[in-house]
Amino acid sequence: MLDKFQKVEEHFQEVEARLSDPAVVADVEKFTALTREHAALLPIVSKLREYNKVRRQIAEDKNLLATSSDEDLKTLAAEELGELRKSEHDLERELPILLMPKDPNDERNVIMEIRGGVGGDEAALFAGDLFRMYTRYAERQGWHVDIVDSNTMNLGGFKEVIFTVDGAGAYSKLKYESGTHRVQRVPVTESGGRIHTSAVTVAVLPEAEEVDVAINPADLRIDTYCASGAGGQYVNRTETAIRITHLPTGIVVQCQDEKSQLKNKERAMRVLRARVKDLAVREQAEAIAADRKSQIGSGDRSERIRTYNFPQGRVTDHRIGLTLYKLEAVLNGDLDELIAALITADQAKKLSKAQ
Repeated sequence: MLDKFQKVEEHFQEVEARLSDPAVVADVEKFTALTREHAALLPIVSKLREYNKVRRQIAEDKNLLATSSDEDLKTLAAEELGELRKSEHDLERELPILLMPKDPNDERNVIMEIRGGVGGDEAALFAGDLFRMYTRYAERQGWHVDIVDSNTMNLGGFKEVIFTVDGAGAYSKLKYESGTHRVQRVPVTESGGRIHTSAVTVAVLPEAEEVDVAINPADLRIDTYCASGAGGQYVNRTETAIRITHLPTGIVVQCQDEKSQLKNKERAMRVLRARVKDLAVREQAEAIAADRKSQIGSGDRSERIRTYNFPQGRVTDHRIGLTLYKLEAVLNGDLDELIAALITADQAKKLSKAQ
């Protein structure tokens, strides 16, 4: 492991040297790429340097204990040695995680799709709750949310809502939200006070850039129509809404939330590229290993990942067996504890497979 980190350190120094090269600084594209690489390597190198410093201090304290005749000094060294040993142990657990390959999509923006499932109106209402939850979480992270398309209900909520989340590291955190979310509560439409169970599906796709997915314009059928709101009433009488069909895959995307036809088309293309890429990734994953359900982009949305129980005020993530009695806070966007636990579990799983 230390040999690998030594190579990382050497590469980091090479990158730093190149960043100070006037020829590189003058090349904006090259300089930007190296800056990103430097930023990615810095946490690893910083942790390695911290580890090496702790090991040097341990060696010094051990030498002091073996050679010094000053009992007070030896007592202090022994106390410090205990703390250093703990730091060494912690760092030895963290370092292999830093060496694991990064998900190349982690820094990308996100396309999220929330759809009401089993439960009718109640599922649609909860889809609205989840949309607000993710919107508030995005605000906490300093990310920007834009609705691409939505199908609202008269009672509130959504049959379906598709939106983008733009911000650094959005996919690295939101990717764990993909799956079936179950809610247990008394619906507003229930006069008998009985608890109902409903389900909502959430899909999280990394936004694909144009260079990732080659889409031939000839493979697209683009239709325009008048945008409409709840109850089918016209929002405007000009054909600003866009529907794009990708003929080779049959994927259909529509967008009507902007008043500009051009903006609707741009947003629809963002979603289309993400879906085409996701389909390609899923087909590749299935060809390699059909049973890899945990594979990012596997498309398995049927598995229940989380339950929101209103009578007990709890949220349970079934993948890691974590239950939090802070339902209101979670629905107000306080997802940090849940997502941090999911990241830790994911890292531990990958680390055990690598060993």
